[in-house]
Amino acid sequence: MFQKQSHIIPARVPDIMRSAEAAARAIPPSFPLEATVAVNPFLGQASESLAMASARLMRVAGVRITRSPDDYILAIRQGEITDTDLAEALDASTEPQKPASVSALKEAVSAHGDDVTGPLPTIADLAAASTGIDWPSVIEKTVGLWAAGHFDKGQALWSPAPGLDVFAAWRAWAVHDLTPEIAGLAGFCSHVSSAPDTAERAILRASGAIGLTEAASETAFHRLYMDLGGWSQHARWQLWQSELEGRGDTALTGLLAIRLIWEEALLAHVPGIADAWAETVRAHEAPIGPSAGQVALAILQEAADRAHQRKLAHALDGAASAGSKTESSRSFLQAAFCIDVRSEVFRRALEAVDPSIETIGFAGFFGLPLSHKAKGSDVSEAHLPVLLKPAVETASHCDAAGEHQVRIAARTSRAWGRFRQAAVSSFAFIEAAGPLYAAKLVRDAIGWSAKPSKPEPAPQIVGGLPVEAKTDTAEAVLRAMSLTEGHGDYVLLLGHGGHVTNNPHQSAYHCGACGGYTGEVSARVLAALLNDPETRTGLAGRGIAIPEVTRFVAGLHDTTTDRVTLYPDGIGSGHETDLGNIETWLDQAGQASRTERSLKLPGSTPETIAARAFNWAEVRPEWGLAGCAAFIAAPRSATAGKNLGGRAFLHSYDWKADDGFATLELILTAPVVVASWISLQYYGSSVAPDVFGGGNKLIHNVVGGVGVVEGNGGGLRPGLPLQTVHDGEKPVHEPLRLSVMIEASLEAIGDVLDRHPEVRALFDNGWLHLFALKDGKVEARYRPGLSWSAGSEQAIAV
Repeated sequence: MFQKQSHIIPARVPDIMRSAEAAARAIPPSFPLEATVAVNPFLGQASESLAMASARLMRVAGVRITRSPDDYILAIRQGEITDTDLAEALDASTEPQKPASVSALKEAVSAHGDDVTGPLPTIADLAAASTGIDWPSVIEKTVGLWAAGHFDKGQALWSPAPGLDVFAAWRAWAVHDLTPEIAGLAGFCSHVSSAPDTAERAILRASGAIGLTEAASETAFHRLYMDLGGWSQHARWQLWQSELEGRGDTALTGLLAIRLIWEEALLAHVPGIADAWAETVRAHEAPIGPSAGQVALAILQEAADRAHQRKLAHALDGAASAGSKTESSRSFLQAAFCIDVRSEVFRRALEAVDPSIETIGFAGFFGLPLSHKAKGSDVSEAHLPVLLKPAVETASHCDAAGEHQVRIAARTSRAWGRFRQAAVSSFAFIEAAGPLYAAKLVRDAIGWSAKPSKPEPAPQIVGGLPVEAKTDTAEAVLRAMSLTEGHGDYVLLLGHGGHVTNNPHQSAYHCGACGGYTGEVSARVLAALLNDPETRTGLAGRGIAIPEVTRFVAGLHDTTTDRVTLYPDGIGSGHETDLGNIETWLDQAGQASRTERSLKLPGSTPETIAARAFNWAEVRPEWGLAGCAAFIAAPRSATAGKNLGGRAFLHSYDWKADDGFATLELILTAPVVVASWISLQYYGSSVAPDVFGGGNKLIHNVVGGVGVVEGNGGGLRPGLPLQTVHDGEKPVHEPLRLSVMIEASLEAIGDVLDRHPEVRALFDNGWLHLFALKDGKVEARYRPGLSWSAGSEQAIAV
């Protein structure tokens, strides 16, 4: 939270500071590159409808958050969106100014749909128009240069002002930075020097100096935060992390103070813009409301969502596939995958290899809230969803001698790296050693140096767990997986990760449920736990009898190459033949998956697609989660044998075995929310790439280890790079809001939503769609206010 100096604040100050906090909460967090996870860019607008959020973000960022009118019109002409879709979307809209008919809706889109007015100007914008000096660019570059050093996470060799908070560190920098004065802002260093010594006082003074009223302050502050781009989002991440640990953070407050000091100085420097700024303040004071065009586009987005839902409902016909398992049959092999949409393709391929194979979908961290230390490292990695806090500490350390060697090697590598990059020695290094790197460059360029990394030692729970805790953990996981009976001879627990080369966004290809790390650690810890005789004895006492022959084997699914590595830690001997057969099945499934995926990746074939993982010039090693559109929590029989095109998160769930619906509550409040963040990040990066996208990979430079900039400086670029959602000619991700389909009773689903208003808001305000399934078919659609409608759209009382 923001620190407040209440003992010196006048009566009006708390309102201004509340506006500052509200504006900060409207900014989504951006996680650093080392553990990138998808974030809903509209997190701060979850309490608003799409149309209202469109109006807000047009005011503060000048972006449209739907597809363009031409895109919708083309989809209508091509029959992808039907008049029925339009009529149902129009009927579902609660906007008071919605068109009266489908024909009126089409006319409204043609007449008003492309009303992109741009954001309300800042003082810097007005000063630039008046003086001809690009002040927004000057601010972006000077603040960006300072922020790159201040927020650095180890890339830089030194920090400009270690130990100082954001505002104090910037003041120490800015009083010596002559860039603004060289650009024409005389006396700026003195202005910064005379500013109040805390961010809160600076915000108050500057707000008063520029005539910012309480009514205008929230969206005016939001506008300034958006002007700072990814740096605001990185500071929001710092606040997010601090609050998880029960602390506060002042970085966002400091950034707002910095930006307001610039506004204050520029208004004093260019007094001729005072009237135009006063008009802008009045515009900020006006209540936010969507225009006719924004309402029409929001309805068309609803129609596009329904068009996809219509196809999905047709696919979910309730008919079990010929190869799906019956309740009484027992599988030789069960393979539990992460619910990631990329697993849908591999699961379908694996089940087609042999009828004795069954697949399961579950969150990739396998229900274990781990904080892990890798071999030779004391850095704790949070291998769990960012919504949760770690509760179990694990480590993959070697024995004492091996660990010492690993750490010596790491220190040597770091020292060599610093020598190569240091201000003076870097020049000598290039002159002396540059030619020696020619061979390495050639090897890397053609992929000859690519070698699979050796697996780390099996992770161990630090301090171990008592028998009761082992049993509690194992029981909770197995019940959440709907895997309390019918265990196969072998149960694979497959985490996932993506192997890429020379890609700053590597962690974005890993498991989002594991906090941007691979799922290997979680899978190996759970496999060891479920193979433990003490755990099995405890489970038997709780009604979960695992056959003695059953072995749990961890593995890692590389989503870039579609190859699976198994880790048969501690399962004993005598399983070599079975594991060999299983690896053969996995190889066959991988080949089928690569064949299917190669059809969508430009320039790839089934034979060459895996090589993209080792190509350091490859900007599209895989499509990641592009295309994601649905989340289905149901027995596998509802989706088995159905080609969902790698577009659905598949979570295994048997509501009849969910006593008290604890698992249903877990699904709706964790995996569904994580999946919504992924879906909406792809959505935001597609419809508003200039604000919520990561820019062009070809000109990325890593800054501070926290993010990337385009070119040699400026704004931090959060979100997904252009090449993640576009193939160079056309978009590959269809911007849709996630359709969540759960096989459970309407009453049970409604009860969970009633207890979790923050999750319910996502459905009530249209950021997610919700459907109830029955026997594998769509039974009802959720409507705002905890009501349901059948296919005829007639309300169902619950």
